[in-house]
Amino acid sequence: MGNIIVVFPRLEDAKSMKNLLVRHGFSVQYICTTGSQALECMDSLHGGIVISGYKLPDMVYHHLHGAMPPGFEMLLVASGKVIGGGVAREIPSVQMPLKVHELLQAVEAMESRMGRAKKMRGQPPRERNPEEQAMIDRAKRLLMERKHFTEREAHRYLQKRSMDSGNSLAETAGMVLCIMEG
Repeated sequence: MGNIIVVFPRLEDAKSMKNLLVRHGFSVQYICTTGSQALECMDSLHGGIVISGYKLPDMVYHHLHGAMPPGFEMLLVASGKVIGGGVAREIPSVQMPLKVHELLQAVEAMESRMGRAKKMRGQPPRERNPEEQAMIDRAKRLLMERKHFTEREAHRYLQKRSMDSGNSLAETAGMVLCIMEG
């Protein structure tokens, strides 16, 4: 089964969630207590599921969701008040107090959907030619200079804009260069 990252503000809660999932056959790669830790862990994986609490010490779930690299989906674990209030409409969620079968069904459904999507994409991404890579690097440097991004933030920015627009990373980098240099 796929990669899972569990992120809850209390380490004990994260460990309990990991143990529950592992007992039911899921592969939990990391447990984290902050959103920034979870983002660092995502950098070492090529997709998976992030099971997150509502409020983390350094960010709220939707900030983490917005910063996740492509290939990751979030499952929010929150109170009925949060979920019922429509706060998390766009993100799959399970309600606290936790019903184990609901959690397991949600994770299985997400893994199944992600597996189908991966099969539909079929082929691994093609290698970039040197000109495309140079354009991406130039766009990152420009974002780092003008917006004071780190290299990682600049890369994430380009990835997110690429996903949102449906363009390749190189095309997105070209657009950024046109806007910022032009």
